[in-house]
Amino acid sequence: MVAAVIAGLGSAVPTAVSQEELWEGFFADHYRGNPLAERLWHRAGVATRHAVAIPWKEDVREWGTAARIERFVEEAIPLGREALEACLDRAGLAPRQVDALTVATCTGYATPGLDILLARELGLREETQRLHVGHMGCYAALPALATLGDAAAARNMTGLLLCLELSSLHVQEESHETDQIIAHSLFADAAAAVAVRPGGSGLVVVDVAAHTDVESAGLMTWDVTDHGFRMGLAQEIPKVLERHAGPLVGSLLARHDLSPKDVAGWAIHPGGPKILEALAAPLAIAEDDLEVSRSVLRDFGNCSSPTVLLVLQRLLEQRPLRPGDPVVCLAFGPGLTLYAALLRR
Repeated sequence: MVAAVIAGLGSAVPTAVSQEELWEGFFADHYRGNPLAERLWHRAGVATRHAVAIPWKEDVREWGTAARIERFVEEAIPLGREALEACLDRAGLAPRQVDALTVATCTGYATPGLDILLARELGLREETQRLHVGHMGCYAALPALATLGDAAAARNMTGLLLCLELSSLHVQEESHETDQIIAHSLFADAAAAVAVRPGGSGLVVVDVAAHTDVESAGLMTWDVTDHGFRMGLAQEIPKVLERHAGPLVGSLLARHDLSPKDVAGWAIHPGGPKILEALAAPLAIAEDDLEVSRSVLRDFGNCSSPTVLLVLQRLLEQRPLRPGDPVVCLAFGPGLTLYAALLRR
């Protein structure tokens, strides 16, 4: 069977804004001097984020869900096109060589969907197959990558994946609940794309594994309300992830006669500083190997589904890999679900 190979990655972000500007310009008043909110904000590990809606320019708290979704579509098409075109360029692919387009998002909807609208924008063939993945949250990139990998290996198809999230459109009305403070301090906007083709040079998609702790399903939620989508985050999340990360990644690697110490690069979704530590501990991942994830959190915040691809892109830019070197991607989200992917140069 032919290997499925990641041939290129691309990304795009809207306007940059510093974490300090966000606090001083909007959220300090939003939380009205709450000392816990200020402490959590400045411990989030974020220095810069990107947003289509800068809150002191556009206060979306009173917007209904319909208005937020309308703005989502307006902003998502040019941002998604930019990321996809960058990906195609780096992969050396023309739009008419694309057999399948997958779009993953949990922060907006459209019908016709972004997959159709972006296929038209890019000039993809009319027979290009499409898939829309919704509401998987921060781990969506990895099952979507597995689907493209299967299509490349089994059906000789060249595919594109776009992960795009615009969390800035879902700022909630004033609430001093801890999970809302954390969500507002972390989440940001971005688009990231990856091209997968049968054979060639790049990173081989070797294997993918998942674990869902259904007993912990209520710990992470993303609810549709009359005023946008509302994040729910429980304090127990890092402990649950720490319990499952070791067995999940260990079994994935063992299937290929590998162990964590053999991994040349780690692309871990930086859900927050405590979560990075919780995922690293059972796998004995060195601090140096977490630096790429920490730097993406610092420079972009938590962008939900695009984030693990941003980490992978930066890892490949900063760390030379030798032929045969294994790379592990690890992400998590509602469910409570963990996904891991094994790649090899």
